[in-house]
Amino acid sequence: MKKEILKLAVNSLLAGIFIGMAGTVYLSSSNPVTGAFLFGFGLLTIVCYGFKLYTGAIGYLMVQGKDFFKYLFDLLIIWLGNLAGCFLVGKAISLSRVSDKVVPKAARLCDIKMADSPASLFILAVFCGILMFLAVESFRRKEQLHAIVRTVLLFLCVAIFILSGFEHCIANMYYFSVAGKWSTAAMLNILLMTAGNSAGGFLLPLLADVKKP
Repeated sequence: MKKEILKLAVNSLLAGIFIGMAGTVYLSSSNPVTGAFLFGFGLLTIVCYGFKLYTGAIGYLMVQGKDFFKYLFDLLIIWLGNLAGCFLVGKAISLSRVSDKVVPKAARLCDIKMADSPASLFILAVFCGILMFLAVESFRRKEQLHAIVRTVLLFLCVAIFILSGFEHCIANMYYFSVAGKWSTAAMLNILLMTAGNSAGGFLLPLLADVKKP
């Protein structure tokens, strides 16, 4: 059991690290469309290597049956591991040469999120949750979908959530970390976005035929 928890924690940390790297290339890009597309590298790496991302995992809570509470505990570990990974990358990048380009843009994004209303943040997070579950579930459907279709869907879901301004709680963990904008209010907003991402992630499993991962 301890080995399973340790493995889950490591895979969650790695997912957070790759989201942080994806966030860095997004912030470094002068073209928003290019940056949104390249962000998909993070999620593609996560699903290919079996790392654990909260927004890709939360929807499957609805199909756990008797394992509901065990999976709920796993989700807590995943969320914390993602936070740790994003924080580590954010702090590292803030000390690097590229910080001059990345930090100001991240700070502007954080200011926009902090000035937004709770209702707006929640709504935007719900739509992001729908797209993230769709991306992960589509990539899992090897028997129904061709590899090219699955990959294109994954990148499209990521690009759409970024270009639409939808809120991704894990990506925002990185933005707050690299910008040095953490506060009690920021953490409350992250928790609100987590709730929104979760609600969005639940939608498709409740309406469509989804099996345990």
